[in-house]
Amino acid sequence: MVRLRVLTTADWPLWRDVRLAALGEAPHAFKSRLADWHSGGEARWRARFELPETHNIVALLDGRAVGMACGLLGDGGVCELRSVWVGPEARGRGVGGRLIVAVETWARQSGATSLKLAVFPDNEPAVALYRRSGFVDTDELGDLLPDGVTRERVMAKALR
Repeated sequence: MVRLRVLTTADWPLWRDVRLAALGEAPHAFKSRLADWHSGGEARWRARFELPETHNIVALLDGRAVGMACGLLGDGGVCELRSVWVGPEARGRGVGGRLIVAVETWARQSGATSLKLAVFPDNEPAVALYRRSGFVDTDELGDLLPDGVTRERVMAKALR
């Protein structure tokens, strides 16, 4: 059984563990690299939870963390969906969709009118998940990727 858990400041070790698992299992899906997160210690991990405009969620399968997502409030009614990952053992069970719905719900309750995300353009499984969840491509230019040529794909969903 998969259960979602909204994290608090005290849960930073759980977030650290699932974030490191995500970066290790799917380095092709994130701008951050596993090596980037081995410095800073506890203070760096706790800092993420001290921002009131973030919402961090972990998916648990039989008590083990198997997925994660984060919402970040922005300006002008826009919320950003970040750090979405589902571990191999939980894929195909609707976990990604549930994580996205949880961030959407929080974003709506926070007054957001849209939810946007950036994804690597060749990450087809993620793009398919976002499309199933109602996201569409935008004309916005995403960040330049390390190859100096390719840009992230920006997708958005209106929240009504």
